[in-house]
Amino acid sequence: GDARVRSQTGVLSERRGSYPFIDFRLLNNTALSGEIGTKKKVKRLLSFQRYFHASRLLRGIVPQASLYLLDEDYLGQARHMLSKVGMWDFDIFLFDRLTNGNSLVTLLCHLFNVHGLIHHFQLDMVTLHRFLVMVQEDYHSQNPYHNAVHAADVTQAMHCYLREPKLANFLTPSDIMLGLLAAAAHDVDHPGVNQPFLIKTKHHLASLYQNVSVLENHHWRSTIGMLRESRLLAHLPKEVTQDIEQQLGSLILATDINRQNEFLIRLKSHLDNQDLRLEDAQDRHFMLQIALKCADICNPCRLWDLSKQWSERVCEEFYRQGDLEQKFELEISPLCNQQKDTIPSIQIGFMTYIVEPLFERWAQFTGDTPLSENMLNHLRRNKAKWRSLLHKQHSSSRSNDHPGQVTDSQEQTLNEEETP
Repeated sequence: GDARVRSQTGVLSERRGSYPFIDFRLLNNTALSGEIGTKKKVKRLLSFQRYFHASRLLRGIVPQASLYLLDEDYLGQARHMLSKVGMWDFDIFLFDRLTNGNSLVTLLCHLFNVHGLIHHFQLDMVTLHRFLVMVQEDYHSQNPYHNAVHAADVTQAMHCYLREPKLANFLTPSDIMLGLLAAAAHDVDHPGVNQPFLIKTKHHLASLYQNVSVLENHHWRSTIGMLRESRLLAHLPKEVTQDIEQQLGSLILATDINRQNEFLIRLKSHLDNQDLRLEDAQDRHFMLQIALKCADICNPCRLWDLSKQWSERVCEEFYRQGDLEQKFELEISPLCNQQKDTIPSIQIGFMTYIVEPLFERWAQFTGDTPLSENMLNHLRRNKAKWRSLLHKQHSSSRSNDHPGQVTDSQEQTLNEEETP
């Protein structure tokens, strides 16, 4: 049924833990309706068990997995990395290892301090930590890409963008908090499959949101549910919390890739007409949406070693979906066929049609800042590397490696050939 909860502000939220893990066994065509009904009941039961387990956080019972079981050497290295959190070469994978898998919680606590948000909004540190643990734990660690490390990476990128002078000079504490919270929670409870998969398997969320921004709506509503459950903002006036909830929704919904052209056209119009007025809250919010969209897909603009890891992770998630679709005799989604869709070809297309148009406009907005130039340079170099790897894959008929993978020998040859 509808697992949403309405508050006094009138905004619907997903009850924490209401998202049922996809039971792929139900995709099998079977006449045993009684068996299916039983499985649904089991799933519903597990959903409530998950909800009550998660609620233990409110009673101060923090799971062992989120404790900082680190020695002083690791903590020292993590603190040193946080001193450079505004650098574009920040290695989120290393930071996640140094924080024992708590990169999102550690990063957000630090950034809330750096930006003075705890003092400004009179936030309770214990409540903030519990809320962030709830967010981090509602990401699925078994997802190769859409997990808490991705959320931390997007949050670190968002922090970098919020410091761009063109934007930073106008931002209010509310803008900064909204930007960081939206970045941290923008993919919360992601199931590891895309919207078309949920629609064609008749998942309940697809019906709930009428096949429109299904995942983004769920990410938003789940975030609202956790904010209310944690009572992080309960001390603020209701009209303030209602505005925060609505703006969080607007930001998270902007990450729907199906709305890419809508935002690009609007951004191009503003830049061409030079009519952006960042003193205006509406224009600032629009640029926060653009900043979050950039942060969400900034992987191709990172250093090659980091960018390549993200590329392999997202393609692995695509391939897993394709394998499921093949197993249950569903049409394999675009980019999900491991036999045909190679990592280089997927990345080249992604960079060409999605990433480049957005980041070129972002650079036009920020001006020729060091960060924008750095990102565009990385983007061009990384695209050239993928093109070279694609050429080597096509020309190598002797290789027994999987066509979708980049071999060590190929990458070593590529690095030797690359000029500074």
